[in-house]
Amino acid sequence: MLVTAFILGLLGSFHCLGMCGPIAFMLPVNKSNSIQKFYQISLYHFGRLLAYSIIGLFFGLIGKSLHLFGLQQGLSIAIGVLMILMVLIPSSILLKYSFSKPIYKIISKVKNALGKELKKKTPDTFLTIGFLNGFLPCGLVYMAVFGAIATGHMLDSSFYMLLFGLGTIPLMTIAVYAGNLLNGKVRQHVQKAIPVFIIIIGLLFIVRGLGLGIPYVSPKPVTEIVSADFECH
Repeated sequence: MLVTAFILGLLGSFHCLGMCGPIAFMLPVNKSNSIQKFYQISLYHFGRLLAYSIIGLFFGLIGKSLHLFGLQQGLSIAIGVLMILMVLIPSSILLKYSFSKPIYKIISKVKNALGKELKKKTPDTFLTIGFLNGFLPCGLVYMAVFGAIATGHMLDSSFYMLLFGLGTIPLMTIAVYAGNLLNGKVRQHVQKAIPVFIIIIGLLFIVRGLGLGIPYVSPKPVTEIVSADFECH
């Protein structure tokens, strides 16, 4: 299931170009020195990965708590259903119940901090910009968070978000180096593929939660395995 995080990030980076692309285009990189430019972009990505990992660690606490209460299987099914509904429900309805509304003040502070950092050119600036960038609200990040919660473990949750971030690096790096390189048709095709892939991920989480005994995909609940072994003895 962890591989879905990387693929979600890879495909979702086309969406990220619309949301975070302007920030990437505005990075105050040193265009005259390719080595320094690469170092600055790497710091930017490291900052984003750090933010995603912390987000994963935080939501991993929720997943771990539910796992301890024996709700892991049900949680996986619920998250799978939620992912599918987020794709199928019209965006006009989702906007009325935006996840970002309760934290508008925080988001505003993050954007203000980003604006100040974009005017600087010190080494720590790129790390800070990337870190703040990682906390900006994004539909694809929400989807990744759902998947992270379903892992049921703090470290796995953090690693899930890290893989998601790694998946966004290739295209975001191209965006910094080449600007608006990809044409509109390519973006449209990928944008259409993203909802389909999210539905597939949702179905995978549902199948996983059903505990069908399929290795790596839908393993049986640990309690069932333990009880079965106990009966054999």
